[in-house]
Amino acid sequence: MALDKILSIGGKPGLYKLLTQTRSGFVGESLLDGKRVTVGIRSNVSVLSEIAIYTLEEEVPLREVFQKIKEKEGGKKTAISHKADKIELEEYFFEILPNYDEDRVYASDIKKIVQWYNILLDNNITDFVEEKDAEEPTAVEASNEEE
Repeated sequence: MALDKILSIGGKPGLYKLLTQTRSGFVGESLLDGKRVTVGIRSNVSVLSEIAIYTLEEEVPLREVFQKIKEKEGGKKTAISHKADKIELEEYFFEILPNYDEDRVYASDIKKIVQWYNILLDNNITDFVEEKDAEEPTAVEASNEEE
């Protein structure tokens, strides 16, 4: 499942899988306990594929941050808990993304990222590479065939 089907809903813990859209919002299923929720269009909802993290140079898509965590942890859960102290979380995140903007990325953001990564791992959602990257070899093969 791609990150464009995974949602964070303001005021609700964890992450949700987008099941269907309705006229007044959508229906999501919690990745924590499997319960379904109906959410109105006025709710604060973020799609994980649209979230980016501030660095000193640019914004890095969340999928790339998750991929870096996955590489650091060898595909396992994070070595640090999302409930760790602010200093520990910042040190851990500095190892993942050394140039993150400390003025605009708060400890609460790092907590969410660590928690979300572990939730995704628990639900076997570990394909963080962007779909475009997976399609590029196909385009190269097609251009070779035309020659």
